[in-house]
Amino acid sequence: MVTFSFREYGENLGTRPLGQRVREELMPLLEQNDRVVLDFTGVDVVSNSFADECIAKLLLTMPLSELKSRTTFRGLNPIASESVLTALQRRHIAIV
Repeated sequence: MVTFSFREYGENLGTRPLGQRVREELMPLLEQNDRVVLDFTGVDVVSNSFADECIAKLLLTMPLSELKSRTTFRGLNPIASESVLTALQRRHIAIV
């Protein structure tokens, strides 16, 4: 199991370009490891745009069940958690 720290990208994660960059850096870890901890410790804000671009777009490369089995979230505050959950729900509905 490997940990991917979002704090390295800032305390406020808010743009699609940043989300794309982070997703592109995260993808090799997901491809090379059975489990990846997505660690948001120290991150204050995760916008809906960032959450969609970085996390929810992973559903374009793997089904939700696989994403759930291969990742664990850590350190999400309630507001950031809501952004990630909403983005995943919207993207999942759009795909299905």
